[in-house]
Amino acid sequence: MNILSVVIPAYNEEDSVGDVIERVLAVEPELKKVGLDKLELIIVDDCSKDRTAEIVKSYKDRGVVLLQHKVNRNYGGALKTGFRYAKGNYLAFMDADGTYPPEYYPKMFQAMIAQNADLVIGSRMAGIESEMPFTRRLGNTLFAALVSMIAHTRITDSASGQRILKREALEKLYPLPDGLNFTPVMSTRGLHEDIKMIEVPIKYEERAGESKLSVVRDGLRFLFSILGTAAVYNPVRILGALSLGAVILAVLALLPWVIALNNGVEDRSAYANLLFVAMTLAIVAVNLFSTGTVFNYIVSLFHHRPIRQGLFGRPVFRKPLEQRFGTIGIGLFVVGVLLFAATLFMPGRSEPAWFLLVPSAMFVMTGIQLGTSWLLVYLLTELSKRDLKVEADLSPNNNIIEEESVVLDKALV
Repeated sequence: MNILSVVIPAYNEEDSVGDVIERVLAVEPELKKVGLDKLELIIVDDCSKDRTAEIVKSYKDRGVVLLQHKVNRNYGGALKTGFRYAKGNYLAFMDADGTYPPEYYPKMFQAMIAQNADLVIGSRMAGIESEMPFTRRLGNTLFAALVSMIAHTRITDSASGQRILKREALEKLYPLPDGLNFTPVMSTRGLHEDIKMIEVPIKYEERAGESKLSVVRDGLRFLFSILGTAAVYNPVRILGALSLGAVILAVLALLPWVIALNNGVEDRSAYANLLFVAMTLAIVAVNLFSTGTVFNYIVSLFHHRPIRQGLFGRPVFRKPLEQRFGTIGIGLFVVGVLLFAATLFMPGRSEPAWFLLVPSAMFVMTGIQLGTSWLLVYLLTELSKRDLKVEADLSPNNNIIEEESVVLDKALV
């Protein structure tokens, strides 16, 4: 039997919860037309101080289930409580404030079955008329773009609060936070867990009264949640982006000095500070990228998955760059030593001594950093192969047994 359990978290929603319940119950006939046998509606009262629970109880005779928290657990915590007690093999959720349209659930479920999706997001940003305020629309657009860039999969609404998912998908999506960042973290984890996600455009209506969402506080929470979740799966993509930013800034800082050199300016001391900044940023860029690659090996070892590599899902180099760190590191170390030696045997320099000493130190430190990163990558690679090697050594090899049998037969003859 296919059951759709709709979970609705509610906190002080006495003005809208009754209307939302009526609208959800009204779509059951349409849900049956698209292949569902039963609708289960669960309201999770998260310690409301108004008549929310009392209103929900009045629908008990119509099969509406009320779950009440003894302690406030916030939006995500309420949803997880509902999922825990739900009986359906399909789970859905929406808000209790009347902003999301339950009338779109049949269409969302139909799309899920047609495309064999694990998770369907009701997108408020996919073209249908929406009453979302400009600031929230802008924020959701930016968050969706960030998630799409990190996961290399386009998504238009990473924070939508109306979704349908298969129950078995929860095992891959958990753990999820208890706060309002529940939905963007679900989107980010879903894309990295290879869960098939699709979007169906829905109409969104702005709630009556004051929203519980703080644009600044919750916006920052969404941002850090998305970045933190992505870093758990592919650290080098985050740190690599920061490394690229540092490289760009280093080039911009170095540009005035290069222009002065090209124009034959002998006294370039005015650009000394910018040159020092460029060198520092170069060291930062190398450290960020090399650290990110090492973290990627640690994450892959933990998740028992292949190393995620490449730009936009495709390898940039024929051989992974981190496997060349040892050679590059030795080369930079040698260059640094030679520059230091040059300061000892080149009297009468036009530039101050630090002009050679600073890049010398930079090359030496960067070389050591890359060499250390290469060693860590090598060790983690060997650890990741350990289980495979043990399995290969313990499993019987039929080819060897057959060959030995042939040799034994010949010896007996």
